[in-house]
Amino acid sequence: MASLSAHLSRAFLRRFLRPRICGEGGADAAAQALNLRFPWPPAGAAEADPETPGEWIRARAPKATLLYLHGGAYMAGAPRLYRSTARFFAKAGFDVFTPAYRLAPEHRFPAALDDVSAAYERLAARGPLALAGDSAGGGLALALMLRLRARGLPLPSAAALFSPWTDLSTSGASTRDNEGKDPIFTRRALRLAARQYLGEASAKDPEASPLLGDLSGLPPLLLHVGEDELLLDDSRRLAERAAAAGTSVELTVFPLVPHGWQLGAAFMPEARASLREAAAFLARRA
Repeated sequence: MASLSAHLSRAFLRRFLRPRICGEGGADAAAQALNLRFPWPPAGAAEADPETPGEWIRARAPKATLLYLHGGAYMAGAPRLYRSTARFFAKAGFDVFTPAYRLAPEHRFPAALDDVSAAYERLAARGPLALAGDSAGGGLALALMLRLRARGLPLPSAAALFSPWTDLSTSGASTRDNEGKDPIFTRRALRLAARQYLGEASAKDPEASPLLGDLSGLPPLLLHVGEDELLLDDSRRLAERAAAAGTSVELTVFPLVPHGWQLGAAFMPEARASLREAAAFLARRA
């Protein structure tokens, strides 16, 4: 049964956020709305990295290092907006680095992937990494693994992906079936964001839509997604295709929760449950 806070979050997002990012106001208005401004300050201080734009949140007794890729439909988002998520993983024993990758439309595909690839390679030179990401960041995480494998570079020990956007062509059935259920996104909004990021590039490029790539030889994957999300099938199809390719994958579909619900760990039980499960999954494989 979904929590009261999940119900309230859905109602709030449908009322105040969805109209602003539906696509009718254009890309600038949607990007501004996606840069969420919470009524409380970001949790705790963060540490800059001398080599790579982004933020560290350190564990008191680190057992592993986690590269976390933030969401924002490739147009918005920043590490500071994800400090509460990073701090949750830090409390679970991870030193967490959230890179600040370049955003569309000023920087189009594959700028974001180039940036997170560079960040990963710098950190991997220091030791093994785990990988996590949400929404566009989840899609970037999957695309990053495909690129690393193609280049013969070390892969992360495991990856936890929260509602990953893995298909920028919006071909999943859920982008139509959940059009009226998703409390945040419309299909029009997804297509607008995809155009802003892709420019003249094809949505069929596996580095843009990694769902369409070869999913063999990847590390274990954990996927969490909400049953009412437009992006539901981006996870379901990923789980099916990854398993068929021999990749170990665990998929959990959460009832009622909105897209990006992990950001609500301070007040939503489902957010804490998702992050706890992901942290345990990654720690077992670190």
